[in-house]
Amino acid sequence: MNWKHLVAMLSGVLMLSACSTTDVSHYAQEKPALDMQQYFNGTVDAWGMFQDRKGEVVKRFTVVMHCSWQGDVGTLDEDFTYSDGTKQKRVWTLKKQANGQYIGTASDVVGQAVGNVSGNALNWKYVLALPVDGKVYNVNFDDWMFLMDDKVMLNRAVMSKFGFRLGEVTLSFSKRP
Repeated sequence: MNWKHLVAMLSGVLMLSACSTTDVSHYAQEKPALDMQQYFNGTVDAWGMFQDRKGEVVKRFTVVMHCSWQGDVGTLDEDFTYSDGTKQKRVWTLKKQANGQYIGTASDVVGQAVGNVSGNALNWKYVLALPVDGKVYNVNFDDWMFLMDDKVMLNRAVMSKFGFRLGEVTLSFSKRP
């Protein structure tokens, strides 16, 4: 096999593996069922980290989220504090659709995030404009959240560009009483 065939075969495998993701409906029977408007209402605290593709922890952070809903439109006002002392704000606007999907927008989201809920799981897919060393890169997020109980949610998001895994973000959410 010559190198061109090998490169073509490896590229095909990478493209197929990038497309193979679990469908959120796989979690339809999992409990407790996630009610976005109930969980993301009030104050939610989160602790997280970003790991590069080698698994090395590059950044740690905390988030305080102030969440509210007006009918089917929610606002998640997030304040990030990173381990190096830097701060960031992101404000999400979420809109529940008639089909049960959620559409999310934020100033650093390119286009719209599309979220699907089933059972205890939420899967967001979106592109984030991510600043790194003075440049901005549009990075794909495959973001999964799992409700563990009425207070705790776990989150794992895989970041990729051109089908290549760049790293992942892991978070633990805790809803305040």
